Amino acid sequence: MDTPVESKSQTRRLTTTSYAVLAVLALRDHSTYELAKQMHLSMHYLWPRAESNVYAEPKRLVAAALAVSHEEWTGDRRRTIYSITDAGRAALGAWLALPSSRQRYESEAVLKLLFGEHGSREDMLESIRALREDASVGMAHWQRVADLYDSGDGDYPHRFALSALVARLLGEQQAVTARWAAWAEQVVSSWDESSAADVEWGVATIRATGEPFDA
Repeated sequence: MDTPVESKSQTRRLTTTSYAVLAVLALRDHSTYELAKQMHLSMHYLWPRAESNVYAEPKRLVAAALAVSHEEWTGDRRRTIYSITDAGRAALGAWLALPSSRQRYESEAVLKLLFGEHGSREDMLESIRALREDASVGMAHWQRVADLYDSGDGDYPHRFALSALVARLLGEQQAVTARWAAWAEQVVSSWDESSAADVEWGVATIRATGEPFDA
């Protein structure tokens, strides 16, 4: 959800990415590199954004007086450090209280599968396998996060319960995708063409939502 924010020179609209960056800055001061690293670690699977956007957003927040910046030197290297302002904390709190937009599902592989009759059965199987591989990578990511905190090396352990709450949802979505992909590969492999089952099978398949996958 976008919210107008007054700055000295213009009225600009904050995006959800703006608030995500503010939320990370609310934890502590960050350099742009640290922001990008933290965004990738914690938000890649629920709010993926190009690294260039993450690097540009802190400057926009400074322009809107929601963050401030200063320079630090480490030897010969200069880096810019960003801090949230009181106005930024107020904007973050106001955003958290607003209704959220509907969640979206986006997958090129699923879109290809939906119109698979225009390609080959092998094309469909490749899309299914790609979905399973992507899900496996996602599940492995969250297990590595758990390993990090289990060894005592995770950042912000005092708030890890919130991270784990969300990670469980994302991990479950990836786990069900992996199970679905194993089932779908069996189903499509048994077809002679790229869409060989009848309407009765399709209706029964949708009605079985929530039940174990059974080829």
